[in-house]
Amino acid sequence: MPHFICPSCGNREAAAERSAGFSQRPKGCSKCGFGFVFELLDDYYPAPNAAFFVCDQEGRILDAGRGSFELTGLDDEDVIGMPVGEALSLKWIDQGDGGEDGDRNGDGVSDPVETSLEWGVRSLGKKVEVNAGRKTESPAVADVFPAYDDDGGLLIVLTPEG
Repeated sequence: MPHFICPSCGNREAAAERSAGFSQRPKGCSKCGFGFVFELLDDYYPAPNAAFFVCDQEGRILDAGRGSFELTGLDDEDVIGMPVGEALSLKWIDQGDGGEDGDRNGDGVSDPVETSLEWGVRSLGKKVEVNAGRKTESPAVADVFPAYDDDGGLLIVLTPEG
C-alpha cells in the first residue's frame, strides 16, 4: 500500500486513509490541512530537521514547507515562484556517477532536479551545498521525488549534514 507525505508538516498517511469517506477525490493532509501530499513508492522517513520544498513541473518553488526557514533563513515570500536551484543557490556535488544526464550548467555534475523533472524518477541521497540567505554554504543531502499526477512537479527534501 503506497504511503503519502505532507511537505508542510511531515505527516505520513497510507493510501486507504486518503480516500476514506464518500468522496473518491483524495484529501489533503489530515493533520494540518495542506492542499496536497506526495506519494512515496518506498518507505521513507525524513530526518526531524529536514526541509521540504514543493515545486511545479518547471522546478519553480510553489511552497516552502517544514524546516525550510531553519535551513535557508528565507521566508516563503522570498522563494515562491523562483527556480529552486536559483532560490536556494544549490551546488550539486559530484558523487562519481559519471552521467551527464540533467547537466544543465555544463560542469559535468548531474542535477537531480532536472533529472527528476525530465525522467520522472526519484533521486535519493544526493550531496548538495545550499547557500541561500546565509553567509556560508550549508552541506546537505537531497532527496528529490517527482509528482505522479497529471500536474507534474517535485518534492525536494534537504537534510542538513553535521
